[in-house]
Amino acid sequence: MRPGALNLITDIAGLRVGNADDAKVRSGATVLLGDAPFVAGVHVMGGAPGTRETDLLAPDKTVQEVDALVLSGGSAFGLDAASGVADGLRAMGRGFAVGDQRVPIVPGAILFDLLNGGDKGWDRNPYGALGRAALDDAGRQFPLGSVGAGFGATTMDLAGGLGSASVVLDCGITVGALVAVNALGCVCDDGGRFHSAPYEMDAEFGGRGPARLDPAWEPYGDRRQGQSTTIAIVATDAVLTQAQATRLAVAAHDGMARAIVPSHTPMDGDLVFAAATGTRALPDPVWDALRLGHAASACLSRAIARGVYAADGGILPAWRDRHG
Repeated sequence: MRPGALNLITDIAGLRVGNADDAKVRSGATVLLGDAPFVAGVHVMGGAPGTRETDLLAPDKTVQEVDALVLSGGSAFGLDAASGVADGLRAMGRGFAVGDQRVPIVPGAILFDLLNGGDKGWDRNPYGALGRAALDDAGRQFPLGSVGAGFGATTMDLAGGLGSASVVLDCGITVGALVAVNALGCVCDDGGRFHSAPYEMDAEFGGRGPARLDPAWEPYGDRRQGQSTTIAIVATDAVLTQAQATRLAVAAHDGMARAIVPSHTPMDGDLVFAAATGTRALPDPVWDALRLGHAASACLSRAIARGVYAADGGILPAWRDRHG
């Protein structure tokens, strides 16, 4: 395996990412857009999720493909970012055909960033406009760190952020991850060594080696239920059914658990979407499906570290300010 050319989820042909954020509100939105509709699945392991249209992603539902996936800050208010994306897609003529109407299918998930110091006293919910702006920004190249859904994100002791990574398997299939890291848990030790380090490629987040764990360490902090959440997308160019995409999302949660300690807590709404553009058949349907799951979990671990590594400080210091 090796990183893709950009080391971003957009190394998968036909996928683009757009970001929009508001420095005053200290929040933002991120969209993963397909040039064509793509198969998607989802799996939730956190105790406090916030989602839109995720029921449609079950394998037994009528709609089998989506037009975009949205990650947003703003807690429940941030679900409106997907509405902004849907409005923009409808204007493009995109969406599920129902008679002479087009209904864009845009599942989304949110994280909690309402207590990060930004001005949240808006008269009109800003997230619809942020979603539309993120759609307009969509492209293959995009920055990491304090942008989009990761703009105002935090972890237990450091600023969080938007991360991405990719890998090309020996069979030629590409896997990528995109994540907004806003965790109750921590992503590195007191020396700035990331839990994700065993999966690091080309010193992409400092090359400091693995975190040193104290078996007697206990989580700390004063966050209550629903005040965190890491939301992610893993994607591939492989041909997958909706059921297989769901299994890919399940496997990717291993990568979150390896990168964030603790993860999937009652106070997080941790969620992973999976997307498959379907341009490459699996050479070995059994073993290559297993390899995809491993690659997705490793990519997500790397993306989590890269998001924090690139973030700017806010109410919590940036990684580079404390450890750089």
